[in-house]
Amino acid sequence: MRFRGCLLVETIDVITPIVDDPYTFGAICAANAVSDVYAMGGTPLSALAILGFSSCDYGPPVIKILLKGCIDKLEEAGACLIGGHSIEDKELKFGLAVTGVVDKKTILKVAGASPGEILVLTKPLGTGIMTSAAKRGKVKKKTLQIAITSMLQLNKAAAKAAVASGARSATDVTGFGLLGHGLNIAQSSKVNLTIFYDEVPVMDGVKKFAEAGVAPKGAQRNLDFCMKDVTFSGSISRGEQLVLSDPQTSGGLLIALPPGGVKKFQRLAKKNGIPYWIIGEVTRGKGKIMVQ
Repeated sequence: MRFRGCLLVETIDVITPIVDDPYTFGAICAANAVSDVYAMGGTPLSALAILGFSSCDYGPPVIKILLKGCIDKLEEAGACLIGGHSIEDKELKFGLAVTGVVDKKTILKVAGASPGEILVLTKPLGTGIMTSAAKRGKVKKKTLQIAITSMLQLNKAAAKAAVASGARSATDVTGFGLLGHGLNIAQSSKVNLTIFYDEVPVMDGVKKFAEAGVAPKGAQRNLDFCMKDVTFSGSISRGEQLVLSDPQTSGGLLIALPPGGVKKFQRLAKKNGIPYWIIGEVTRGKGKIMVQ
């Protein structure tokens, strides 16, 4: 890869276990960490691991399996693990500091959205609520696997399709939920976003759990933070509001596509097996979101 005309991208992300299998957890951590590079339209190159664990609870065999999952997912992304650091910690924590590059001519920014553009989301919502329900024993393994498969999916192809289709603005939907990351685009770009709730993809069972109060505390905190800048139509329930605020692990990309690039994105998505949903539009405004 040639680096002339490229900018350096640095990002870091650390999470606690959301699945029991160490290999899967390591792979999810890697997919989650490199997502910030893809959200800018970039390419991850290398990573440093950050590990906190209790040596009394986790021996070398478990850590080796965790790192194997991480390395395999990084290789899928075209990046390599070049080192890292570990500390003694009561709670298992794992993450990566990732280095990547992005072409400065095609970089995707949160501040790049323009009125008239179409909002596209590339993964369904619900990983936070689903894994919270799993910890309470309320989710069957087959149902949880849907969330795991989503978290393991890289945003690599979606990012390339967004850039090729002329997008200038995108973000990955992670800890602040769809509303929080959407507001980041709206306020940075000085525009409004209109989101059509019925078009937003949500994993099966997630709304039911949210309505029953099975949601991570982060979803409520995200919603509280966003309320002053988000307007909901009367038909949007409290549970549905929590779904839109649900903190995602390794979530999809929220992309603002120029109208002329939508068909090309759709062709590339079909060719490369990229899931996507058109969920709204960018309008003139001053950093607000309307959910209809």
